[in-house]
Amino acid sequence: MIVEGRTDTAHRREGEILEVHGENGSPPYMVRWDDGHEGTVFPGSDAHVSES
Repeated sequence: MIVEGRTDTAHRREGEILEVHGENGSPPYMVRWDDGHEGTVFPGSDAHVSES
């Protein structure tokens, strides 16, 4: 999962989706961020999923 920064001071965040808690692959997602933190995410319009 990639969340783009909304301002010039907010940095792009990248994370790995560990679990999908919604039906048919929908959010919320359990994500491990590139800094090692994990959390439940309901992605907004600034987020997208990449299969790389």
